[in-house]
Amino acid sequence: MSIQTHFFVSHELQTKIGEIENKLIGVSKEFFEIWREDIFLSLAWWFSLLLTIIPWFLWIKYRKKESSSRLLFAGFFVIIISSWLDFFGTMYGLWHYPSKILPSMPPFIPYDFCILPVFAMFLIQYKIRIHVWVKAVIYGGINAFVGEPILWMIHFYEPEHWRFFYSFPIYVIIYIMADWLSKRTSFAEL
Repeated sequence: MSIQTHFFVSHELQTKIGEIENKLIGVSKEFFEIWREDIFLSLAWWFSLLLTIIPWFLWIKYRKKESSSRLLFAGFFVIIISSWLDFFGTMYGLWHYPSKILPSMPPFIPYDFCILPVFAMFLIQYKIRIHVWVKAVIYGGINAFVGEPILWMIHFYEPEHWRFFYSFPIYVIIYIMADWLSKRTSFAEL
């Protein structure tokens, strides 16, 4: 049976989508049980919690306070892009995370929401005379060739159809865009 294209969604398509969503709900419930029984409060979970808290604690303590809003603007950009890319990578089976701090999306909160944005914000605020491309290569290199391999070695990250060097240009571009956003002067008072 083929589904006809309509301006509104056909009954057949609604039924098929509903069946798929029910399967996703079932898988999510199954994962939640595994997470609750085997991951929550495990040593890996506590380590993930530390990876979530420590970067932000360091940022709060050592940030350039008068530039906090500007840095957070860039940091939130990193969070949005990295978690969005991470979602697609896990959805298409390029990698997965055996241990999660929460049994939901995004897949690995400590990296997407903490390590990546805080590292970018620190690089943006320190040594501002260093060219953005140099900092971008440092950001990309450390994340792709140090951060990801460490997470892989401790089994927090399992690349399936992905190589560490694929991540390098993505991290470089993310940093360049975050740096560019941090330097915008187009903000006006509300």
